[in-house]
Amino acid sequence: MKLGLMVSRFDWPGGCHAYGPTLGRIGQDAEQAGFSSLWMMDHFFQTPLNGPPEGDCLEAYTTLAFVAGQTRSLRLGTMVSGVTHRHPGVLVKTVTTLDVLSGGRAALGVGASWFEEEQRALGIPVLPLSERFERLEETLRIAHRMWAGDESPFEGEHYRLDRPLNAPAALTRPHPPILVGGQGEKKTFRLIAQYADMCNFYEPPTPEMLAEKVKALPPDHPMRRGGGRDPFGMLRRKLAVLRERCDEYGRPWKELEKTTLGGVTLSRAGGPRTMTPAQAVERYGTLAELGIDHAVVEPSDLHRPGSLDLWAEVVAQLR
Repeated sequence: MKLGLMVSRFDWPGGCHAYGPTLGRIGQDAEQAGFSSLWMMDHFFQTPLNGPPEGDCLEAYTTLAFVAGQTRSLRLGTMVSGVTHRHPGVLVKTVTTLDVLSGGRAALGVGASWFEEEQRALGIPVLPLSERFERLEETLRIAHRMWAGDESPFEGEHYRLDRPLNAPAALTRPHPPILVGGQGEKKTFRLIAQYADMCNFYEPPTPEMLAEKVKALPPDHPMRRGGGRDPFGMLRRKLAVLRERCDEYGRPWKELEKTTLGGVTLSRAGGPRTMTPAQAVERYGTLAELGIDHAVVEPSDLHRPGSLDLWAEVVAQLR
């Protein structure tokens, strides 16, 4: 079981002047603690889970490039890029550049988009869900073609690329891992089985998380479909359905890296809304038993020096 780190909030002391030094320290502390990856949400406005849209929100790929220069081993990616936010050829080129400059540490995280408020505000086309999935599949096809060095024209329903040239090539072989975000059992799971190297599920939410977080989300946000009385049971069922999709498309189950995203808070003694390192190890051990390979966590106090010290104990025990 590997642990990754998610950075999604920037309500840190010092404001803009502190962002660079704080992010550099977070990346270095994450490596020191033994984390395997660092992820940024790819949004332009702050999301409802983290505060009002006016809250500070850094652009993801610029930030990942900065973190790449401060670190040496972390896998770096977005969780996840909305497919309508960037042209697929430009997106693949961006991830390739990050991979080259980081020494082969980039990942492509991509999904069908959902945050219409930021899309309308910034003039990004707001498209029907069915079309977003069509564009997502074309983007995945384009990514595979460009990373395979195929420069022949691509003619899709929504995108046309006369010459999908991608030079220099990515360092990661055969290509940077592709993570498709989403938990839809029909469309999303099919795309994962056909095109992805990684998938992501919401970590089974605690009742406290459901009470505090879900009420702030838009009606169509996928987290609203999680939880319930048996959240681990729901994850178990989702994994079983995804495995069926992999079997349908001839995709070896072991090739697919299964990840979760969640927000556990650690404390030495435990208590209300926190877990001790031992309790966290037990929780992630349960996820590992279900088949999860990589748990991505969102500590609430990342800006605080020493905030990853307890997580280092968890990482060591999970390994």
